[in-house]
Amino acid sequence: MSNSQTLLVTGGAGFIGGNFVRLLLATEPDVRIVNLDALTYAGNLASIRDCLEQRHHTFVRGDIANAELVRHLLQGHKITGIINFAAESHVDRSITGPKVFIDTNVGGTLNLLWNARECGVKRFLQVSTDEVYGSLGDSGYFREDTPISPNSPYSASKASADHLVQAFHHTYGLDTVITRCSNNYGAWQFPEKMIPLMIRNAMADKPLPVYGDGLNVRDWLHVLDHCRAIWTAFSKGRAGQVYNVGGNSEKTNLDVVHTILRGLGKPDSLISFVKDRPGHDRRYAIDAGKIRRELGWEPQMKFESGIRDTIAWYQANRAWMDEVTSGDYQKYYDQMYGKRGQA
Repeated sequence: MSNSQTLLVTGGAGFIGGNFVRLLLATEPDVRIVNLDALTYAGNLASIRDCLEQRHHTFVRGDIANAELVRHLLQGHKITGIINFAAESHVDRSITGPKVFIDTNVGGTLNLLWNARECGVKRFLQVSTDEVYGSLGDSGYFREDTPISPNSPYSASKASADHLVQAFHHTYGLDTVITRCSNNYGAWQFPEKMIPLMIRNAMADKPLPVYGDGLNVRDWLHVLDHCRAIWTAFSKGRAGQVYNVGGNSEKTNLDVVHTILRGLGKPDSLISFVKDRPGHDRRYAIDAGKIRRELGWEPQMKFESGIRDTIAWYQANRAWMDEVTSGDYQKYYDQMYGKRGQA
């Protein structure tokens, strides 16, 4: 696809979306970005402050489920492509309050798809997750043809959105691509997620809450590798296809926590095992062979160097961390992990 285009990037003030916007502004001078974000707790202007004054970036605060607003943006800015990052994304929150996940992740995606079709948008990329596949055993990998089997309200909402995206391709001929990634880490991640939560607590010598026995396995992908994969899939991917994106870095949660403690020079005694969350999938692992073979993408960042960079970023950006962690976040944290792990 031509790089001279105007994109609607939804959720572009969140962790992955913000990193993606920053990457495109730095590397794609012919791309204009309209950044639509509702600015919920996990999306905030502090994360994209350096982007706000750039000529090719327009920020709009709003909800992807607002049909009138979406239609206005698509028509008014002559949008040629949509990249949908906007989502409620934290599994724990979906367990305690699933409705908003359906409203945003399913209803919002449907609204974007319908208006994309009505307004002649040339390509729609849905940013999804490996969690739609469910849980793996001790061996094997998720492939694009692995049956969908979500186990949490969050992953069920993302699976529903994926099915809608594929239905719009097959039913209406909309040019769609889906990417499904493994666990992301890196700069600007809201500290409800595991790695920034552990870094933040360890820096403050607070307990690090680890679910269950800590042996749940995830494949870790640096956010900038993920962003490059998304742009590759959007630019070169085949219409109607799904592309898995993985980091080739399987680690147990306990391995990751130990790595963070070593990186900060903190003792293992800070680890505090807490009651496991309901339906906690044991292992995820991605086979990213398709995107490598067809599109030439592969991860550039090894976990060992990526986590060092990530720790250093949070050490250097404590003011940002303090700014985004509000009183509402503290109440949520206490509810999830109890006072003993309070940050």
